[in-house]
Amino acid sequence: MTEEMNLETVGSYNEGDRVTGKVTKIEDKSVTVEITGAPFDGVIPISELSSLHIEKAEDAVAEGDELELIIMKVEEETYVLSKRKVDAEDAWDSLEEKFNNKVTIETEVRDVVKGGLVVDLGVRGFIPASLVEDHFVESFDDYKGRMMTFKIVEMDKEKNRLILSHRAVLQEEKSSKKEEIMDSLKEGQVLEGTVQRLASFGAFVDIGGVDGLVHISQLAHDHVEKVSDVLKEGDKVNVKVLSVDRDAERISLSIKDTLPGPWEGLESKAPVGSTLEGTVRRLVSYGAFVEVFPGVEGLVHISRISHQHIGTPHEVLKEGQQVNVKVLDVNPDEKRLSLSIKDLVEKEDDSNTSYGDYEMPEEASGFSLSDVIGDQLKKFSE
Repeated sequence: MTEEMNLETVGSYNEGDRVTGKVTKIEDKSVTVEITGAPFDGVIPISELSSLHIEKAEDAVAEGDELELIIMKVEEETYVLSKRKVDAEDAWDSLEEKFNNKVTIETEVRDVVKGGLVVDLGVRGFIPASLVEDHFVESFDDYKGRMMTFKIVEMDKEKNRLILSHRAVLQEEKSSKKEEIMDSLKEGQVLEGTVQRLASFGAFVDIGGVDGLVHISQLAHDHVEKVSDVLKEGDKVNVKVLSVDRDAERISLSIKDTLPGPWEGLESKAPVGSTLEGTVRRLVSYGAFVEVFPGVEGLVHISRISHQHIGTPHEVLKEGQQVNVKVLDVNPDEKRLSLSIKDLVEKEDDSNTSYGDYEMPEEASGFSLSDVIGDQLKKFSE
């Protein structure tokens, strides 16, 4: 080849030109490439092989690979080439389209670094630790090499900045699933769920990708003081859908309504004439409500509290008091239970009843009270 031809050929390849080359030799820190139509070979420094840091050139290419390259510099009988710049130029256009259309990208995690994960999308993509999952992750060591899906959340070509998020993909999936579940829910439906979180006012239960609230009043038929007394996180429970507010995305659930009612089979537990022990829960003007089973209260009418006449139940009873009661009537369908306290208490002997401070004299036997009083008044007047 003459010098004139060589210069002419060299002159047709300028800095910034794209060329096609074939890898002919790989060393630790560089790759030799035979460029189609060029008078001499080119070299790719290891720093120009990939947007990611690599320890050896063979980690990025293999002998015989056909590569698209950019001429960075023309030196004496050598072209300094870059594969990284070609990859980046091609990648940015594709990435911008994916970003604008909110397309999900699936790729391999190439490295785990301080603060997050790194992927190679033609340009280096970074996933901050806070955007990897929708929950706290102690260590990302086993994420390297894992195939994952991402959304681009930030990109700046001028600064070569590309930020991605796997959490955004998860949230989008959950949102879509939540809408689907919300649309399928119907009042009265009974589902299985998992207790996710306890609060002072109730428990949040996951029913397949969406959480509903079981208010503390809907946990059991009897009174619940603390939610943690009856539930713990992770418990599997059956729940009934009470209401669905699709606009506010609120679901009200009940565990209580899936449990056997306290009034079911009450005739066998509390037959008429039987004696039960109960607790006075409420006092009203017409009687006292006594709880004999969890969630079952019966009424002791004021006339069935004491053999003696009383003005109000408060005269002889107090809330929280333990009492024995006799079952007078049971009506589970109407949830009515009639009880008596006085039927279990012997009536006091009133044969020696006194009237005020005056005691009936023995000689008054057989006389009426008016006769006795009249006779005594006559004695006093004399």
